[in-house]
Amino acid sequence: MRSRASAVIASVRPSAGRAAMSRLPLGLRFSGSSPRVRQRGFSLLELIAVIVLIAIVITVASVNASKSLGSARTRAVSRDLVAALRYTRGQAIVHGEQRTFDVDLEHMRYQAPGRESVAFPDGIEVRVLTAANEVSPDRVARVRFFPDGSSSGGRLSVVAGDRQWRVNIEWLTGEVALDEVQR
Repeated sequence: MRSRASAVIASVRPSAGRAAMSRLPLGLRFSGSSPRVRQRGFSLLELIAVIVLIAIVITVASVNASKSLGSARTRAVSRDLVAALRYTRGQAIVHGEQRTFDVDLEHMRYQAPGRESVAFPDGIEVRVLTAANEVSPDRVARVRFFPDGSSSGGRLSVVAGDRQWRVNIEWLTGEVALDEVQR
């Protein structure tokens, strides 16, 4: 770069003064008798600082996104349980006979009458609170719904990490409700 700058400076006549200097390429200035080249761009330190900041932002965003996905998954599983329980109650009322909703705690699956068994996703813990006579020795818990709409009652808790949703089944009315537990 110096050889080019020297060539440009040598072509300027001292008598030309400021007018000749204004025709010099940008970045060249006189400082006494030696030219000074103006530096452009970023230093290595500045580039590293920007890369580190971008990495921090991406890390924070990915952690928040994974928490949101886990929460959404837990909520979706809970809503699916509510829908299956309401379906079971509706089947008991429509057909005029008792129907059961089964939760297999050994194999982490649940089943509504006349439907295929559904597996709980990995990382989801399910807790069932129901009458003692509704739990079989092979760890299948049942919630019974009767033709009048009532049920054996109970509660299913869906837990993933620090998020918990409760599915409450009223024994008298058979109503199924979903509540998020705040910790």
